[in-house]
Amino acid sequence: MDVKRHSRPGAAPSALADARSRPTSARVADDELLDAARQCVLAVGVRRTTLAEIARTAQVSRMTVYRRFPDVRSVLAALMTREFSGLLQRVSESGDRAAHARDRIVHLAAASVGALSADPLFRTLLDVDAELVLPYIVERLGATQHFAEHVLRSLLEEGHRDGSVRIAEVAAQARSVLLVVQSFAFSLRPATADVDEAALLAEFRHLVEAGLKP
Repeated sequence: MDVKRHSRPGAAPSALADARSRPTSARVADDELLDAARQCVLAVGVRRTTLAEIARTAQVSRMTVYRRFPDVRSVLAALMTREFSGLLQRVSESGDRAAHARDRIVHLAAASVGALSADPLFRTLLDVDAELVLPYIVERLGATQHFAEHVLRSLLEEGHRDGSVRIAEVAAQARSVLLVVQSFAFSLRPATADVDEAALLAEFRHLVEAGLKP
């Protein structure tokens, strides 16, 4: 039977046909949903991003998103962890040619400040939803901060072994470097309104270098 004979010319696609045209949850990778969430955050900020908008941007049903993430907060948390942990991982790899562990830590710290302050997602977060960052400064450390601290601990232990880093409690050293890095990352743009950025970052590198030197 020729099905075409029973279709009305110009008729709108049925809901069933529309559902069939959408990717099923089994075929949609988490990264596709997080990519869609990233587009939404860059367009309207964190607070105005909804699961419905993420689903629309990803061209999937809302139920597909719900099957992966229980709410919009969990989607955004996964997005921030992916984006900033990935950024820090790339920065860490860029310091592989450092002469010793201390040099690599200084490079990692300065490069992280520069990369974070220039990152579109990080800048949008600070520009549009800065209050959402406050809990990670005054209440608790987030997954990205813990990831950065883990990388720092490994490098500090390496520095203790090769003699390039002053011997001290690794946990305290790693936390101290982390706090200095995030302070500069959060404040770099307003801090360079009337101070040369290159000069400020040079001082930052000196601070980290002097603090770790034996």
